[in-house]
Amino acid sequence: MLSPDTIPLQHCSVTRAPGQGCLQVSDLQEEGKNAINLPMSPASVEIHPEDTLLEENQERTVIDPTSRDDPRFKELVKVLIDWVNDVLVEERIIVKQLEEDLYDGQVLQKLLEKLADCKLNVAEVTQSEVGQKQKLQTVLQAAQELLRPRGRALQWTIDSIHGKNLVAILHLLVALATHFRAPIRLPEHVSVQVVVVRKREGLLHSSHVTEELTTTTEMMMGRFERDAFDTLFDHAPDKLSVVKKSLITFVNKHLNKLNLEVTELETQFADGVYLVLLMGLLEDYFVPLHNFYLTPDSFDQKSPRATTTEPVHLEPVLRNKRSHRNEKPARRNEE
Repeated sequence: MLSPDTIPLQHCSVTRAPGQGCLQVSDLQEEGKNAINLPMSPASVEIHPEDTLLEENQERTVIDPTSRDDPRFKELVKVLIDWVNDVLVEERIIVKQLEEDLYDGQVLQKLLEKLADCKLNVAEVTQSEVGQKQKLQTVLQAAQELLRPRGRALQWTIDSIHGKNLVAILHLLVALATHFRAPIRLPEHVSVQVVVVRKREGLLHSSHVTEELTTTTEMMMGRFERDAFDTLFDHAPDKLSVVKKSLITFVNKHLNKLNLEVTELETQFADGVYLVLLMGLLEDYFVPLHNFYLTPDSFDQKSPRATTTEPVHLEPVLRNKRSHRNEKPARRNEE
């Protein structure tokens, strides 16, 4: 006996018979909808016909209507849309609906390039599905290298983004916003109930899953303690320009020793060159310039230096420098 959540597809033909092709496909769609929307299901979810026409091992995710109507879910979507539009304001890009505007990779490409100050090697505009997925592959690979999920499974894929899976898109945007410390306040503890429809061995299986989109601010930001900058963003964003001027003055006080000057923190620190040199000046240790690209011109050359892995490269030099600080200099052999 089949369970309420199992639909036998092997008994349904989708081949076109004379005069009956449309009826057979319609019957299949109706059977898929009825099996998923049975009264025994935990929630009544409207399943579109296209969500039941799946290839083997393919799956679709449908958000429960009650979750869509949840105020915190709506707030999360609105906050992320406003943030994306703020980041891309100079590109004259306006996002109105996440799943419809981000699925082809065009907006995600511009967003990542702006956030990471890099240029991705992708076609600017592509209309074909193959081209869109190729672009998504490049964009998501670059995002993964930046986010470095540390063994955790990614909560988005090329197919889920291109399939307009809103849950996957939200997971990606939340990860980008927290990684780049976006000056926004994400609503905490946002979860959604979803129905996952999956086809295995010719049968459609549906399961109800709770997807956690956000936790607490501290957990999403890596359990960092709130500091003066968090307070500044929350209560006095108008004072940010004053703080930036003070930081530029501090940075130039040290970089001027190398005849370098900073006028824009966002652009001149983006590739990590000035950051490495500043670290060396502040800690008084030697920076092996041959280990770094002093004039990086690609994303691959910039990203390792601008991430938290950079101190690892400098640590041996720093440790060696400090270990010899108290040693007397070796006497030079005299000929």
